Amino acid sequence: MPTLKFELPSQRDQTVSNLGRWDELLADPVLAKIEGRIETDRHGQVIISPPRAAQHGRFQFRIGHLLRDKMPSGEVLTECPISTADGVKAADVAWASDATMSELGNRACFPRAPEICVEVLSPRNTPREIEEKLALYFDARAGEVWTCDESGAMRFYASPKGAVLDRSGLCLGFPSRI
Repeated sequence: MPTLKFELPSQRDQTVSNLGRWDELLADPVLAKIEGRIETDRHGQVIISPPRAAQHGRFQFRIGHLLRDKMPSGEVLTECPISTADGVKAADVAWASDATMSELGNRACFPRAPEICVEVLSPRNTPREIEEKLALYFDARAGEVWTCDESGAMRFYASPKGAVLDRSGLCLGFPSRI
């Protein structure tokens, strides 16, 4: 079976559309009542994921707490909305420097990725889905992207196709297991 390939718009070109659509979605009173994660695709269509398991939130909290302790000069965010070439994606946890927070200004969605984006994996995630998210975050200028698997094992990446790093180069001393 042939593989369908197409090019996404540039992250920069897509951002104008993403930011406007995200503001519309945040103002929607019906969407405000929906539990779960809301993201969009590059066409502005809403993607809703069911609420996560308790373990997922536990890992988000632990990662955020460790980031806050080890990198106190920036901000730790959960469910962080980021404009990407394929719509708005929400990193489970992110760390943004003071400069990146200043760039955010009063926007509700990051026009570029924070320096560290973390995905907490669940049984529903496919390897391809995670590979695509990593590529989108790097394309949106993340410095590192991390994953946390269901056992708490952390993997650190400095490029979308790069090998797993032994440790983070941005957050020294972050453990390889939480």
